[in-house]
Parts: sequence; C-alpha cells; structure tokens
Amino acid sequence: MKAVFLDYASIDTGDLDRSHLAATVESWDWHDATDPGQISERLKDADIVVSNKVPLSEALLAGAPRLKLVCIAATGTDKIDLEAAARLDIQVSNVVRYATPAVVQHVFALILALSTRLIAYHEEVREGEWQAQGNFCLLNHPISEISGKTLGIVGSGELGQGVARVAECFGMKVLFAQRPGSEHLLPERTPLHKLLSQVDILSLHVPLADNTRNLIGPAELALMKPGALLINTARGGIVEEQALADALRSGHLGGAGMDVLTREPPPDDNPLLANDIPNLILTPHTAWASREARQRLLDEIAHNITAFRQGRARNCVNCE
Repeated sequence: MKAVFLDYASIDTGDLDRSHLAATVESWDWHDATDPGQISERLKDADIVVSNKVPLSEALLAGAPRLKLVCIAATGTDKIDLEAAARLDIQVSNVVRYATPAVVQHVFALILALSTRLIAYHEEVREGEWQAQGNFCLLNHPISEISGKTLGIVGSGELGQGVARVAECFGMKVLFAQRPGSEHLLPERTPLHKLLSQVDILSLHVPLADNTRNLIGPAELALMKPGALLINTARGGIVEEQALADALRSGHLGGAGMDVLTREPPPDDNPLLANDIPNLILTPHTAWASREARQRLLDEIAHNITAFRQGRARNCVNCE
C-alpha cells in the first residue's frame, strides 16, 4: 500500500520520531506542504492519505480511485467532506485526546498572563519604567486573582472537562454552557445567553460548525461582565473578530487570549492584528503543539492505519 502525508511540516519540525508511522505501510510520500494545485496529483495513486489542514473536497476524493483511508492529523473534521467520503467508501479517521495537557496548559497560560498583566509589565521593565521610578514595584496595571472567579466553558468534551478540573484547583467556580443548538436543557448546563452575564472568564472548546460559527458576536460580547476575559483555543470563526476588537478597545472586555483566527495564517488586515488593542494576547495556533502532544499525534495516526489494515475501524468519524 502507498500512503501520502500532505503537510508533514505542520506537525514535525525535526524533533519527532516518525519510525512507528513510517512502518505502517510499504511506501510513503512525505510532503512538507501541499498547495491546492498539487493535491489531485499527489492523491491519484494513494491508498491512504494523511492531512492536517489540507482540505479534501468531494471532487478531490472522487479523483483518487485507490483511496480507502483518510487520516486527519487533528481532531477537527471540517477540512474533509465526510459525506462524500462515506459515499465513496473512504474511511475517515481522526485523532482525539492527544493534546489535552497542552491545550489546558495553554488556556491557563493565557488566563494567568491576562489576569496578571504579565506582558504589559514585562514590556515596561524592558523599556526602563521600573528602573526609572522610586518605588520598589510598579503598579501601573491592575492585577486580579482568578481564585474565587467564575469560569464559563462552552464545550463539555475532553478539553472543556480538562480545563474545568484545573480551574477547580485554582479555586474557581465552573459553569458549563448548554450546547449550542441543543433543544433539551440539561440541569447542569446554563443557556449561553444567561451564562455570559455570570462569568468572569469565558473559555471556548467547541468545533467550528453551523451552530458555532460566529457564536460570540457583538450581542454576546455585550452580555459579558465589564472587565471579563475571553479565551479561544478552539477554532477561528467562533468569535467575530471585529466585534472582539471593538469590545476590547471600548474597555468593556478586560482582555482576550486568542490562539486561533478565522484565516490562518491571518492577512495583514485582520482586525485583531491592529497594534492599539489593549490586553490582547495572540498566539499562532500553538495551544496543541507541545512536542509531547505532536509525538502522540503521530503515534495515534500510526495506530489508526494499523487498525485499518487489520480490518478494524479506529477513530472513524464517518462510519455508521
């Protein structure tokens, strides 16, 4: 069998061991990246394709007559036409739970940096502000404790639950939002429009789908407490970026930490790239990207391929 990895450099910077994955099939084509015009040619002789963020449409899948397995090198499935793959008898498998420690760590890195105004104070020390004044400390920016604060979480899966466990260790109260689009209210869930006004920090952990696209827009941001923080390590497109920029500039929100944007890499005119937005931390989609998590990801893809070759569907997202 022949396998093709379309965007290997999006996972490995030379610090991972791919021997387990390499041993799963007889022949591999490894591509650091694949442009849209190159996808069809690279799929045409493949039995298995691995893709992190290269989109695979119905036309591309149909043009690959040998293709029987698509391995998503991630958890999210929005880059693959799952219904078309099922019609074409192509199994699609993803990887779950591989990055939970990394993402949870990143969420709290953002929360703590925003709450302590870490970056602002660091920059002032580098600029000589501390050295130039008489007090032993600078008190130019308000610092808040997260102990006793209320954390709202949208998404109660693996990542949301992981964040909740750590939040409780910090002495935070945790509220979970009712799943967007759900018709039945669970007693342990709070409708989003009610939750927003109760939380000091909101953290998003849902996939990008029709019921979560632009989930947090101007109306939702207006419902949040003055001074509240917003954290998004889920997917770009869940938060309306211009609305967030406006809410931060106005002072209504106290800060935001964004690891994902609607387009990645972002164009220069993305509203969140403006340099006048206060207490905003942007990271380049790296919440998942610890070395340990990336190694687990490669190993899990290998397990998915091995299971497929043994006739078992493992982590299949389009199987009945």
